[in-house]
Amino acid sequence: MSVTAEVSRPIVLSTYADVREALRARDLKQALYDAGGAVMSGALITLHGDEHKLRRRVENRLFRRGTFRYWELTLVPGTIEQSYAPVLADGSTDLVHLGRRTIMYLTALVAGIDPPENTDRADRLEDLARVFSAGATAIHSTRDPAELHAEVTAAMEVFETEFLRPSRERREQLLADLAAGRITEEDLPRDVLTALLRNRAELGVDDGQIRREVAFYLQAGSHSTANLFTHSAHQVFLRMDDPTFAARLDDRRFLQRCVLETLRLNPASPVAWRTAVEDITLRNGMEIPAGSLVELDLKSANTDPAVWGPDGELFDPDRELPDGVPPWGHSFGGGMHACIGMELDGGVQNTGAPDDHEPVFGTVTLMIHALLRSGARPDPANPPRLDSDSKRHNFASYPVVFEEALR
Repeated sequence: MSVTAEVSRPIVLSTYADVREALRARDLKQALYDAGGAVMSGALITLHGDEHKLRRRVENRLFRRGTFRYWELTLVPGTIEQSYAPVLADGSTDLVHLGRRTIMYLTALVAGIDPPENTDRADRLEDLARVFSAGATAIHSTRDPAELHAEVTAAMEVFETEFLRPSRERREQLLADLAAGRITEEDLPRDVLTALLRNRAELGVDDGQIRREVAFYLQAGSHSTANLFTHSAHQVFLRMDDPTFAARLDDRRFLQRCVLETLRLNPASPVAWRTAVEDITLRNGMEIPAGSLVELDLKSANTDPAVWGPDGELFDPDRELPDGVPPWGHSFGGGMHACIGMELDGGVQNTGAPDDHEPVFGTVTLMIHALLRSGARPDPANPPRLDSDSKRHNFASYPVVFEEALR
């Protein structure tokens, strides 16, 4: 029988192969979000074992390729147009705000929150998602933990009253109408809240868990996807003076490679944490005693010279990869906790083959494409600024102006 080991510091894994194995190890339990319990307790990403398997099975029914394609064709273009229109009229914006606002509309629909009916309500929901993001990533926050927890708790109460409750009541009525035969399956929203309400008896979730799960989806999309959007735009802007590079920017397949290469170099979290629930021995012979905290250094693994070559730390969207290695490295995780929405963010790799008729480019690629076609360029009078409230390498502000469109 395994015994719990007392450890003073984590066991660090940093090679591509070791991190890949650890991400797929069933006896390593998610541990990164323990400090973010006000948002993350009982959320899909924190569950383990049978409880995780059941929740994942229910929510996987939403996150299928056909659904991603449906969202990309029916939801994403209108969302981008709606979010971009006011800033194009102004002639300038901040990419951090633009990314959060655009993604917030989309993730609200995916999570199961009815779209805000006006700008003030959209601002309100965006502010709540920002607070939830700070709470979820509390382990990397530089703020006072008690102050942050109080802010998250208050935001959760506002979210429940102003957004979740009316959205939930509407869905409960739709489910009642379905049971009575007044509507069909096609009339139900395709979102997480509906899936949870419909399967709550099977899942055994209470109201608090439903609230946190919906908040988790809202913040996960608006936080990580918006950061990827800003980082991707930054990588493109750095190379705009190269005419060969610039000439390829209207090709969404090339832009998608730029986004995925950016994601490799800028994972949403630079590390993942796991706790060993049993003694584990890795293929390299390393022993991990039960109870050990294991740190998976995603940033180092994503630039491992054994996989990416000696220039693995450089941005190269045309990089040739070994068989079986995804262009994003480990940034979407792996195993049981592989990102459930990875195709919504990054799309499906498009080969350009003749039978590749229905590509899924991903939300970020389409947002960058629209941004460039609108003539966006960094504001020469206002340089980007990094976020000082987090140890994660993200932008707090990235001002841009809109020049003559590419077309």
